Order: sequence, then structure tokens, then C-alpha cells
Amino acid sequence: MDPRQVAPLLLAWYDRSARALPWRSPPGKPPPSPYRVWLSEVMLQQTTTAAVARYFAEFTRRWPTVEALAAAEDGEVMAAWAGLGYYARARNLLACAREVAARGGSFPPTEQELRGLPGLGAYTAAAVAAIAFGARAVVVDANVERVVARLFAVAEPLPGGKAAIRAAAEAITPDDRAGDFAQAMMDLGATICTPRNPRCLLCPLAARCRARTEGQPELYPVKPARQARPHRHGRAFWIERDAAVWLVRRPARGMLGGMRALPDDFWNARRDGSGVAPIAGEWQAGGVVRHLFTHFSLDLHLALYSGEDWASLSPDEGEWWPLERLEDAGLPTLFAKAAQLVRGGRGGGP
Repeated sequence: MDPRQVAPLLLAWYDRSARALPWRSPPGKPPPSPYRVWLSEVMLQQTTTAAVARYFAEFTRRWPTVEALAAAEDGEVMAAWAGLGYYARARNLLACAREVAARGGSFPPTEQELRGLPGLGAYTAAAVAAIAFGARAVVVDANVERVVARLFAVAEPLPGGKAAIRAAAEAITPDDRAGDFAQAMMDLGATICTPRNPRCLLCPLAARCRARTEGQPELYPVKPARQARPHRHGRAFWIERDAAVWLVRRPARGMLGGMRALPDDFWNARRDGSGVAPIAGEWQAGGVVRHLFTHFSLDLHLALYSGEDWASLSPDEGEWWPLERLEDAGLPTLFAKAAQLVRGGRGGGP
């Protein structure tokens, strides 16, 4: 297969079939602002398009420019991000916005300069350079990785096969319309060259796809042997007084960093929690929330406080949050599920 044949076929398909997405310009139209491209690409990392759309609309409504986002309070941004997951992205988002604002509010136009901004790895820098600035950049996300691995039947298992996949992606990326080409590859992977049951009969590249010729496109990309995900146990503590619940701010670094949450016993991916409660007194079992993180699963056992030792709770470590406004606290999904379990058991609603 001549790699130069790929781009014309794919771009012709994209001109007819491009997805309409809120952060994207239609084929042939001026590109969206670098801010919108960057924001969407950060949100889309390891998150589905359907899940991102609502968050993108809310972020761009509240913070329509990078300068507006840079001026936002950390807590407001973290709360707005709640439920989207992978919270380090939100911290990097703020750091990058403030860096760009300090430079005058303009994103640099080259892939190399973009890599110098906080939180922009190889993929995001390439995507912003190609889509927002029209630069030739090789954009490889999970969808593109799958398309290329099948197109060239890359047999080396991941992650070792990534180098061969990137080299192949480099060979087919055109000098012109690099942004449209990157988005076309993403669309092809998301809608046709799907992980399971790929729709090969509709694929504009089917006649040139080696995996299809072999008759087993789903074998690609070749995955490494799956390792068992460790399972952890921890506790979260529900402390309620006068129709308010005690919430803490998690440390800036670490899991769910900077988010409001119920106090817990310091469980993490490497170990179970200590079981030690934040204050002395009587505790009752409140049920268990089971949650799946990327690298481990967790049983979070809820403990409900029935004492009155409020004086030992320091205002420097937490705050009383009204139950009627609990949805506004921006709790991560794990702790939102815990709150729902407690309140549902008491008839208090989610």
C-alpha cells in the first residue's frame, strides 16, 4: 500500500461524514480558537465524547476565554470538573491557563512550544498544533492508534508496538489539512473502526487495510496480557450536624487532588485505609460503595457519626456544607455515590 493514498481517501470521506461537535469547525471552515481546541482535547483524554459535551458547554459558558479560566478560583474549577474523572487534568488545566494568560493570552503555534506548557503531552500538543494552527503534526490518540494498527497490521503487542504505529501514522499524515486529517482519523476510529464489530463495509480505507485482508481486524492493536487489578478497602466518614455535612479538601497532590470530599482513612492504590476515624465517638455502619479506578478497585465502607464532639473538627481542615446544596459541592463521583447512599438510606434523596 502506498501511504500517500490514505489522506485523499480519508479526507474525501471526512468532508461528507464529519461529526458535528461543539468544539469543532466543519470541514473547509476556519479552525476553532486554540482555547476551545485545547480545552476539548484535555477533557477528551480517556473520556467519551458524549460525556464531555455537557462539561465543555458549561466551561465555555462560565469561562469563555483562557484569561477567564486563568482568573477562576481553583475550587470553582475543580467543582465544575467533578464527575469527569482523572482530576489531575483539571489541575493541569488551571496551571496551563495561567501560564498562557501570563504570556498575553495567546497559545504558541508550534508543537514544540506547546509541549512547554503545563500538562501538554505529545498528543495534546500535536492536536492543538494541527487543529487550531493547521501545522503538520502527527496526532495519535487511542482511536488513531487502533486505525493505524489495523491499516498496517502492526503485530507487535502494545506498548512496544506504539513506535511502529507512530511511524506509520507519520507516513500517512499529509502536509495540507493536517487538522482535518487528524479529526478524520479520530472520527473513523470512533464511528467505524471501533474496538468491537468494526463496520469495515463502510470504511473508506477498507480496500487498503491489511487487517481486513487477513480477516481479523479485531485482533489489532495487539494487547499485552491483562494483569489482575488490585482490590482495596477503605473508609469514609459521614459527620452531620444541623442539616450540614463535614467536608474536607483533599491534598492538592494525589488521587482526587484538590477536590471536596468526605473525610476518609487515607486509602490509596497501593494500600488499604487505616480504619482510623477523624474524631472519637460512636460510629455506625452506613453501607459500602464499590468503585473502579483505572489501576485498582475499591470497597469504600461508610461510617456514620452519632456523637457530638464537634469541637475537634478544625475549620482549617474542612467546612460544614448544607445538605440542601450538596450537589453544588462538586464531589468526585466516588464520594457523590457515598452521599447518595447515606441520604437515600435516610430518605434524604441523592
